[in-house]
This record gives sequence, C-alpha cells and structure tokens, in this order.
Amino acid sequence: MSRPSKPRLLLFAFGDFAFNLYWQSVMLFLLFYYTDAVSLPIGLAGIGYGLASVWDGIANFVVGILVDRKQAKIRYGALVAAGGIPLGLTFVLAYLPPLGTGFWALAALFFAHLLFRSAYAAVNVPYLAMSARVSPDGGDRAFVAGSRMLFGTAAQVAIALGTAPIGSWLTGSTAAQTYFGAAVIFAILASAILLLVGVTYRDCGQIDRPPPASLGATLISLARNRAFVVLNAAMLSMIVAVTVLGKSVLYYFKYLLNDPQAGQLALASMGVVSAIAIPLWMLVGRYMGLRALWLLATSLAMLALSIFAVANIDTPFGMQVFLVIVQTIVVGLHFTFWAMLPNTIEYGELETGLHVEGAVFGVAALLQRIGIGIATLILGWTFASAGYVANVQQSADVLATMRHTVALVPMLFLALSAVAMLFSPFRRGTHNRIVRELAGEAA
Repeated sequence: MSRPSKPRLLLFAFGDFAFNLYWQSVMLFLLFYYTDAVSLPIGLAGIGYGLASVWDGIANFVVGILVDRKQAKIRYGALVAAGGIPLGLTFVLAYLPPLGTGFWALAALFFAHLLFRSAYAAVNVPYLAMSARVSPDGGDRAFVAGSRMLFGTAAQVAIALGTAPIGSWLTGSTAAQTYFGAAVIFAILASAILLLVGVTYRDCGQIDRPPPASLGATLISLARNRAFVVLNAAMLSMIVAVTVLGKSVLYYFKYLLNDPQAGQLALASMGVVSAIAIPLWMLVGRYMGLRALWLLATSLAMLALSIFAVANIDTPFGMQVFLVIVQTIVVGLHFTFWAMLPNTIEYGELETGLHVEGAVFGVAALLQRIGIGIATLILGWTFASAGYVANVQQSADVLATMRHTVALVPMLFLALSAVAMLFSPFRRGTHNRIVRELAGEAA
C-alpha cells in the first residue's frame, strides 16, 4: 500500500474540527444549559445526560458492527458527506429551548438529545474507521491522531469563547436562546466541513481480508484482543476522571470563585494549551513509546491533583493556572489513546485471525460514553446530595463537595487507569512488527 501525503492526512484530520464543534459543546455546556439556563434540577439533568451518554455508546456499538459487516460496500467519504446536514439539524434541536412546561416539554428536550447522539454515532464511527484506512503506517496514524487533536482543541477554544458572544449576537435574548443561536452557527460551519472532508477522502488501500462472520465472532475476537481490552480499560477510567474535572469547571468558577466569565476563559485556555502541548506529546511518544507515555501522563496528573487537594486555591487566576497545567498533562492521554486504538486492529487480527475494524471504534465509543455517563452521574449525585440549587448562593457543604469532587474523584480514576495500562502488550516497535508479519502472511 502507498502512503498518503501529509496534506491529505491533514485534510482528513480537519474533520475532527467539525465533530468537536458538536462534541465540545455537549461536553462543556449542555449539562450547564440544562441546570442554569433551562432550570432543571441537577439530579434530574445528570440522570438524563448520563442515560443519553449510555444510549450514545449503544448507538456507536451498533454502527460499528454494521460498518464491520458492510466494510467492503460502504463508501465512507460519501457517508460522512451526506450525514453532515442531518447531524447539524439534530444538534440545533438539542439546544432548542423548551416550548412549554411539564412532562412533555421535558420529554422533548431529552428526546432531542437522544436524536443528536444517534446521528453523531452514525457519522462519527465511519469517520473513525476511516483513520485505520487512511494509512497503514503507524507513524502516519500517530500524525493523524495528533492533527485531529489539534483541530479538536481549536474547536474547543471556538466553543468556549464563541458560544456566549455568538449566541447573544444572533438572538440577543435569554440564556437558553443564546445557546440555541450559537448552536445554529456552529451546525452550519460543521456541516460544511464534513461535506468537504467526505468528498475529498480516498482510501489508502482496500482491506482484502474477510470480516467476522457474526456478531458473536466479533465480540469473541475483541475479548481475545489483549491490546484492545487493556487500552479501553485504561481509557474508561481516564474518561471518568477528566469528565468529572471538566464538567466541574463552570460550577466551580460560578459558585466558589464568583466569576463565571473566568470559567469560560479557563475552558478556552485549556484548549489553547492543548494545541501547544499535543506536538510535544507526539515528540515524546516517538521516543518513549505510547505505553510509557500513558504512564508518565497519569503520574503527572495525579501529582497535580494531589497538590490541589492540599493547597488553598481561592482566586480565579490560580484556578485557571491549575486547570491549564492539568489539561497540558491530560491531552497526552487523549493523544495516546487515539494513536494506539487503530493499532489494536492489527494486533487482534494477528492473535485471532479476524480483521475487526468498525467494532473496534464502536465498542471504544460505547465504553467512552459509559465513562462520561458514570462521571455525570457522580457529579450530579454528589452535588444534589450536598443540596445544590441552581442560581443561588450555595451552602458551605455544597462548596466543600465541589472542591473535593474536583480533587479526589479524578485522582482515584487516574490511578486505576495507570494500573490497567501496565498490562498493555504494546512496546516500542510492536505494531510495526505486527504489520510486517501480516503483510508476509498475505503475500
């Protein structure tokens, strides 16, 4: 197979900017939109958001299985191009302010959320599967993973800094309508990008090995794929940690530090520092290996959280600095996961004899969404049990709970993530050796 040029790899990776306009908005603002713009109780909002995350994971799994079964027939580029517009429409619906009150208004709100999650899975899983076909080379895949993260962090900055001013400029009205207006603009931009990426995408080479014969064969193959199992166990714990931390930011700045605008700036700063840190992590990973990189990043993140747990950070600037430091470290974990995940496909094929492609990304997305759901439920339960009520001065118990949640929950789950990664079979050069063995078998 020939290797694609760097510009073609960059154009493919640009699709992640579009997906992250949606993803970062949902991750950073949707729960806050429910509680502080639509005035839902945080316990109810957390349950609804958590269930939607689990549904998202199930949808990703189903799409992944379908991609595997139809991998020889699916035109990935055409699917991404065609799916961009309906995905944008469902995103707008997710931020549509309730048209009434009571049960049916609430049901419509969560149904729109589920509809968006389903559409996102239908377009995003094929895009992720394309990352295994865009090049067979491990270095190219790491380049794509890093480039995708750079575009993703650019989208995070755009969402963090642009949501409020863009929404206010378009609607000039209530908080709920501000979020809706921003969603309209971001959906138009993302749909146009996905159309461009879809029509310009080309497979580097066709997979000529047959897919698994059944769902059972697929699941057995994944279960026997030690590289895949270990990586996703580490990822699941990491996702719980970083989601709890990320979703606490707006609440922490609004209620503990009394400066919600500084919270939005913190989110944007976290995106900016990610863009700077990703190339550095890519460079370090090239020399250390991805497994060692994961262990280094989790250790540094736990150290930073330990310092926060004993320090008294009571200023917006001090909290911003802390979050920037942690984000600089955490982005290394995200890069490592996306760089390693496509490589588990060839590892599993060598171990089991089956080429499982779409299901690798579908199951990974399922576990990621479960992690997000678990984190959101933890956040909602801890805040609600302490007595959180939106848009009022919080009690001392609520404020203490917020602070302990930021420090202790992520630390625990990062420790579990590091333990899981110790069992990974990947060492430096392992994947390239596997690719050469598979090429020899095919010849």
